[in-house]
Amino acid sequence: MKLLSSTITMLLALGISPSLQASAPLPGVGASPEGTSVSGLSSGAFMAVQYQVAYSASVSGAGIVAGGPYYCASNFLLTYAGICMGTVPFFPPNPNLMVAAAQLFALNGDIDPLISLQKSRVYVFSGTKDTVVYQSAVNATVDFFKGVGVPNINLVYVNKVPSGHALLTPSFGNTCSANKAPFVSKCTVGKAAYDQPGAILSHIYGPLNPPAKIRTGQLLTFNQREFADTSTSMADDAYAYVPASCTQGVSCKVHVAFHGCLQSEKVVGDDFYGKSSYNDWADSNNIIMLYPQVNDSQPLNPQGCWDWYGYTGPNYAYKSAPQMKAVQAMIERLTLSSSGPMAMH
Repeated sequence: MKLLSSTITMLLALGISPSLQASAPLPGVGASPEGTSVSGLSSGAFMAVQYQVAYSASVSGAGIVAGGPYYCASNFLLTYAGICMGTVPFFPPNPNLMVAAAQLFALNGDIDPLISLQKSRVYVFSGTKDTVVYQSAVNATVDFFKGVGVPNINLVYVNKVPSGHALLTPSFGNTCSANKAPFVSKCTVGKAAYDQPGAILSHIYGPLNPPAKIRTGQLLTFNQREFADTSTSMADDAYAYVPASCTQGVSCKVHVAFHGCLQSEKVVGDDFYGKSSYNDWADSNNIIMLYPQVNDSQPLNPQGCWDWYGYTGPNYAYKSAPQMKAVQAMIERLTLSSSGPMAMH
């Protein structure tokens, strides 16, 4: 006991809190740099759009659940937030303006050339009972992707399900029409539970093995601070699910899932990254799941949203944006060769 007390005293004298030990670094697991994809809900959907468009040369597809078009807010949150979420009657977002912005950014080298989007596969979803991001905004997202070259055959829009503002999973969450935390719900479509992570991943990658009934991989907590400082609103820790096959010589793809506002681990625990079906599909299909985290910060990000309106700076939709660079660096880390044993969450 005296030894423990002395150790704590020494740590405090050095300005180190003994209860705040940093999580382990994100390991390299030899993931494939090909086939990276993204998805997200709400602000995470806006972020998935941004990441898909900005890094289109290295991102094969995206799943957009209740998200508006690229660069919709145009750095004017107070002016355009309502429009971008579809809450202003008779005044939806204008996708042509967003297409023009993306074309300019690509011409200036701020994002990848838009020609890469011709190979992208994009799933878009809007629930008919969503009272947070309305269908008029999501309609503009579909028109934006068409405008930047995503072929109709590669673009699917699901907009008839009577769901609220939520990621839809088969066995966890609120009733279908709910618009409340944890923003994960259960819906029945065609007499079967709708599995949105499965629908997203199947659209992006093609036919998949059935989801695992028992997960065999590892859910990791890793130090996110090495990729982004506190000014970005990104949390100290983030999460990754690594199937067993991905540590046994199989080169796995990476899928990044962006949570929505009020949906980080700080607010809803593991409801998004642990209780949805993403990890079940990943486990049986050699896909590494990456779950970066954003927390609330005052005064411009009180709900812990991803930056789709400029609170981290005017370049928030560019490849050089701090949150975007952080996620890209995490993906690059995963593609490095194995860096030893992983600590299970």
